[in-house]
Parts: sequence; structure tokens; C-alpha cells
Amino acid sequence: MLLKNKVAVIYGGGGKIGGAVTRAFAAEGARVFLAGRTLEKLQRVADDIKAAGGAAEIAQVDAFDAVAIEEHHSDVIARAGHIDISFNAVWVRGDLQGRLLLEMPVEDFTAPPLAAATTHFLTATAAARHMVKRRTGVILTISASTSALSGRDRMYHRTGGFGVACAVVEEFTRSLAAEVGPSGVRVVCLRPDGISETWPAEQQSNAFPFKAYMDQGTVLGSLPTLQQVADAAVFAASDRAAAITGAIVNLTRGSIMNSN
Repeated sequence: MLLKNKVAVIYGGGGKIGGAVTRAFAAEGARVFLAGRTLEKLQRVADDIKAAGGAAEIAQVDAFDAVAIEEHHSDVIARAGHIDISFNAVWVRGDLQGRLLLEMPVEDFTAPPLAAATTHFLTATAAARHMVKRRTGVILTISASTSALSGRDRMYHRTGGFGVACAVVEEFTRSLAAEVGPSGVRVVCLRPDGISETWPAEQQSNAFPFKAYMDQGTVLGSLPTLQQVADAAVFAASDRAAAITGAIVNLTRGSIMNSN
């Protein structure tokens, strides 16, 4: 098991991406602490993990509230002794895409980057302060392909402030990695393309024009799945990835091909 005896905190653990990553962490031996605003969603994931023989605990935490995050960290440390992995999968208003910048209210443009910067800064730095003392730990962030689209795709998708949000997360990942690296802490950003399993049901069909466009834009012929993203998260969080930090892990299945 790649994460045996590791302690992981997952923000947004009741969501589609957070839930998939949490289940994968638990399947690889981690003791997982799910944090989020909706206890019912967190409980469903925790129940799945426990039914499979894993260890999971839940807590209602606002990942935009510094006090709530610190209090939860203290509680996890009191229960588990330490934190090895922190992953933030909190939603940062991807729904505000699809409109022209020239027609968008400034509040809708700034909402995604502000949300991304706030929640990733608060959760990651809280984890880092604990990890640097122990001189070990992994912080995972997540962006999306919107940070590095081609000109054609930028015209098609009209990403608004969401692309800016993803770029913010990626630059924050690099900066934090440089700061905490000398203390043995790694920081890695996962960058998938659109994950159709997170879309509304009517958009998940291969016949849906948007999905067909997205699939055809990948070298491998289809978008990444939740399980593929979760498997990559497990590897990035494990000791097998000990040489990786400050990196943006390309999980786009070839829709983006560059080194950034």
C-alpha cells in the first residue's frame, strides 16, 4: 500500500473529485479526515471507505475560514498525532465560465481567482506550518487545463476568471514549494482536463457536442476519469514521488502538451 499509516486531510472530501481522491487514499492505507461544509456528502464517502475496511472521519469545516481550519488541524493532530498529506478539492466557481469578458460583471470575474487563492492559501499554509516542524509532508493542490489552453480553446470555452484561478493555484504551488522544500515538505499541483463525471448527467454522453469537442482535443481520445486523477493523487502523495515538488502534474490525457 502506497499510503500505509499516512494521515490525510481532504478539503471538499464530499465532492466528486475530493471523494474519489479520498477513497483512493483510504484504499492505499491512509487514515483519512474529510472536511467540508455538507456533512451528508462527507458521510456518504466515509461510509463507503469504512465498508471497504478503511478508516475515515468527517468534520464540518469552512475551508475559507482560517480559524475553522486551524481548529480542525488541531483536532486531527490530537486524534492522529500528525498530518502527512493535505489536499484541497474545494469548488472555486467553475460555473462562472462561458461568457465574454466584455460582458461580465467584475464580481463574476474576480470570484474564482479570489476563492482559489483564499482557500488554497489558508489550507496549505496551515498544513505547512505543521509539516515543516516534522520536516516531512505533502501538500496537493488542483487546477485545470484552463490555465494553459490554446487560442482556439480559449475562444471556444470563454473561461472568464476560472482560468485565472487555475493559474493562481499553480503559481502558489511553485512559490510554496520553494519556501517549504528545505524543510522536507513537497507541494504538487494536479492539472486534469475536464472530468465529465463531474458534469450534469445530460452532458456526460459521448453524443453531447461539448464532450465530443473535449474528447477529440485529447491525444488519447478521451478526457481523464475521476479514478485516473485519484490514482495520480495517490502517487504524488506517496514516497514513490519523493523527487517531485513545485510541479504541475499534467493529467489532461494530451489535450495540453507543455512543460509548465
